[in-house]
Amino acid sequence: MASAANRPKGRSVKNLRMIWRFASQYRGHIAAAAAALVVAAAATSGVPYAFKLIIDKGFATGGSTRDIARWFEYLLMLVGVMAIATAVRYFFVSWLGERTVADIRLAVHRNLLRLSPGFFEENRPAEITSRLTVDTTIIEQVVGTTVSVALRNVVLAIACVGILIYLSPKLAGLMLLGLPLALGPIILLGRRVRKISTSSQDRIADVGAVTSEVLGSMKIVQAFGQQGREASRFTEAVERVFATAKKRILLRAIMTACAIFLMFGAITLIIWQGAVDVAAGRMTGGTIAAFVLYGGLLAGAFGALSEVYGDFLRAAGASERLTELLEAEPDIRAPANPKVLPQPARGELTFEDVTFHYPTRRDVSALEGFNLDVKARERLALVGPSGAGKTTIFQLAERFYDPQSGRVLLDGVDLRDADPADIRQRIALVPQETVMFAATARDNLRYGNWNASEEDIWQAARDAHAEEFLRKLPDGLDTFMGEGGARLSGGQRQRIAIARALLRNAPLLLLDEATSALDAESERLVQDALDRLMADRTTIVIAHRLATVRAADRIVVMDHGRIVEEGTHATLTRREGLYARLARLQFEDRAA
Repeated sequence: MASAANRPKGRSVKNLRMIWRFASQYRGHIAAAAAALVVAAAATSGVPYAFKLIIDKGFATGGSTRDIARWFEYLLMLVGVMAIATAVRYFFVSWLGERTVADIRLAVHRNLLRLSPGFFEENRPAEITSRLTVDTTIIEQVVGTTVSVALRNVVLAIACVGILIYLSPKLAGLMLLGLPLALGPIILLGRRVRKISTSSQDRIADVGAVTSEVLGSMKIVQAFGQQGREASRFTEAVERVFATAKKRILLRAIMTACAIFLMFGAITLIIWQGAVDVAAGRMTGGTIAAFVLYGGLLAGAFGALSEVYGDFLRAAGASERLTELLEAEPDIRAPANPKVLPQPARGELTFEDVTFHYPTRRDVSALEGFNLDVKARERLALVGPSGAGKTTIFQLAERFYDPQSGRVLLDGVDLRDADPADIRQRIALVPQETVMFAATARDNLRYGNWNASEEDIWQAARDAHAEEFLRKLPDGLDTFMGEGGARLSGGQRQRIAIARALLRNAPLLLLDEATSALDAESERLVQDALDRLMADRTTIVIAHRLATVRAADRIVVMDHGRIVEEGTHATLTRREGLYARLARLQFEDRAA
């Protein structure tokens, strides 16, 4: 995804094509809005001509009260039509703006769900959130208001030009000659405004990123007394937004001043010439009055267009940033003709000479020439120091990433040849960092199997020893868990995660420090439940607590992305290698 620094230069309002692609799905609403807009603009452009008739036919000819009233009745009818058409236009245009933005948000979100985890390592989620909120709000304003204002003024300007030519070709010609003088500065300054507008959105995204990061880590911020530093960092981000906004505001102010001065200056000079023609009898008073009003409408239309052009440029920048999210392609995807995984599922996992580097750490190998064969229903434990590559095995097994070389196979099928959804359907995962959604306990549990019955949910809770505290919640399974499961302790959250994985009922179970947040009693209870459940499926356990892996069928000891030892707890302890050293240090620490 392009950053502010490396986006291609010279882009313009052509970026708004993405918005049109979504809005054009609602052609009926566009047609209704356009019809109402034309009617409203026509009625508005008819008002000055009505005043011309009132002056020339009602007052100037000494008409009766009834004659004067007739022209004012026509004017009132025109005003009524203008009011109704404006209301209809407002409804359809506002509806179109809200619907288009909703569709854009849905499309961006759907595409984000397709992207692999590597994308979110290289692009901050907080900035992506800003694009989904701030940028779409700008687009909603443009589609729901600015486009309507722009089209209304374009139609009004065309109508005014036509009527001005009809009223006085000479004066209209002089006015049209002055248009390039007014449009030139607008176009030149507008290009600069677009660039600064895009930069402004990037700075706003930075503010969102800082806010999200700090609010999500408030306990650490306060525990280490870093409120002052974080306030300073936030202030710097806000001031960068303000500094960029000042540049944009200044340019737009200059652009508006140039447009207004040149347009109204030209109109003043032309009306001056018209006044001379009236004095010489070459033009009626009603005509010059209408010409003045039409000139004012035309100047107002161009003034409004100069304003909305800046809004279009901001929307172009927002559209550019959202288009980057819409067009981002996942690194991990299903092949054109995916292989069907064999039935029944066995849960066999094989790594063949795998080398892998994370996208953000390409200079370091997480796995190097790695080979591992996990048999069906085998209970395998992965042990080793932090950074040895244990969690990477889980990442590759789920096909969150593809290795740079070598193969990963599930039930004999290369993961690259299978549909990622089919792969993940056969795997249940309990991650090291428990993820809880801001939803009810029921929804957090059935995330492993959304169609699970009530009895299935409670059975999984019992097996994970989560039933007791779930029963005590104010509303049971319907209790809202809060942001990140704030209403639960760390151990309770981990037991929810284990129950969620059990509901998955997958042939391959991946446990990444599944009991790390439990106290000794809870750990024993959960381990007992896991021991019973692991008997019928292939299980890979990552654990730093060696006491939890003693009963494994096989222990694989890893270091620097390679297997350095392999065997049972008893055999590895006798070898006096890395495992024995880790075990000795850990058990000595406990004894101390």
